[in-house]
Amino acid sequence: MDTLKLKIEEAWENRELLKSSDTQESIREVIELLDKGKIRVAEPDGNNWKVNEWVKKAVVLYFPIQKMETIEVGPFEFHDKMKLKSNYAELGVRVVPHAIARYGAYLSKGVIMMPSYVNIGAYIDAGTMIDTWATVGSCAQIGKDVHLSGGVGIGGVLEPLQAAPVVVEDGCFIGSRCIVVEGVRVKKEAVLGASVVLTKSTKIIDVSGNEPIEYRSEVPERSVVIPGSYVKEFNAGKYNVPCALIIGKRKPSTDLKTSLNDALREYNVAV
Repeated sequence: MDTLKLKIEEAWENRELLKSSDTQESIREVIELLDKGKIRVAEPDGNNWKVNEWVKKAVVLYFPIQKMETIEVGPFEFHDKMKLKSNYAELGVRVVPHAIARYGAYLSKGVIMMPSYVNIGAYIDAGTMIDTWATVGSCAQIGKDVHLSGGVGIGGVLEPLQAAPVVVEDGCFIGSRCIVVEGVRVKKEAVLGASVVLTKSTKIIDVSGNEPIEYRSEVPERSVVIPGSYVKEFNAGKYNVPCALIIGKRKPSTDLKTSLNDALREYNVAV
């Protein structure tokens, strides 16, 4: 692994090395390891997440060494540089037409893909459901037993290299049409109601107590979150700006995946 890392770093500094078959082989080996889940773009490091920048560099370098080719799947045709993921039965992954995952994305056993999309470098852990028209961007890290509801948009990130990818930890429920981008971390067993939008600058405000508590880029564990707004003053006047509101915590009765919707219904929140 150290040898691979060294070769990737050298190619990153000197793009002329991309013409070398040895360098190309090293890059492809990294993508194969990503595809099999043997390495990750980011991984847990205690209570935090560590970004493996050299792996992201390999993903970026993979694009220029790949040639465009036509891929035919029955009556469907694609024209791209990337292969599609395959061998789903062997992997133990259920894939409903027209779901697509790119080669270089890892799908663990028990993942279910409804018609959806997973990009290169993403990591999807066991038992996770990617619902209809949900998208998982490049390098996003999705934990075990997560439910990404219909139309959810999980953002991707390749550059800047030090930027953390979006992380959705184990047991989370992400409601319909939610958007989570720019390296936001949704901690274990949190629940986002429909249409919550989280960016790096979004205020995440806990309003469940007597005084508001503000977070940025991070949703605490087991939080129940809904869309909200606050008043901000501009030169042209005062306007409502979107934010996210933590209105409570999940109760023990909503720990089962089949009852995650109840975590929202307890607070009369749409899913």
